[in-house]
Amino acid sequence: MNDQKNYISLKPQDIAIAYLLLRILIGVNYFNHGFTRIFDIPGFAEGIVEQLKDSYFPEFMVRINSYLVPPVELIVGVLITIGLATRGSLIATFILMIILKLGVTSVQNWGAATSMLSYALVLFILLAGHSFDIYSIDHWRKKQQTSPDSGISNQPNTNNFSLFFTKFGKKRRRKHRSYLR
Repeated sequence: MNDQKNYISLKPQDIAIAYLLLRILIGVNYFNHGFTRIFDIPGFAEGIVEQLKDSYFPEFMVRINSYLVPPVELIVGVLITIGLATRGSLIATFILMIILKLGVTSVQNWGAATSMLSYALVLFILLAGHSFDIYSIDHWRKKQQTSPDSGISNQPNTNNFSLFFTKFGKKRRRKHRSYLR
């Protein structure tokens, strides 16, 4: 008998490419949401105010958030697409989605709320798998900063101020431990 088994495995290189493509896909999506709305923010805001007129949110809050949505979508879309400040952009996008989710659920728009869950899932995958983001400006910059040719060491930069507090903290912990004996 042939006991040889075929094992399926995930290759880090393939995961990195999949991460890149998913990151670009969601980045382009948010970019286009923002880009198509940025030239008519007042019209977009009026539409949102109208949609949420029966919500429990005051109109001024809805209006302020509506004016912020297109530029935020545009900015995070560009950053996520090119892989610059990716982690922070993903977190900002998650926060944006939470705010939008509050709005659509307050008027019981369950179709939009359900659709937003797919965005949240993709954002979760991208944030949780951020270590696979090796095809990005972030990764390139980090590599440049830690390369032997750059003259910058991989060790954290500790100035005298932080060194003082590190030593002070160790002394305080030792004293505290002696009281526990």
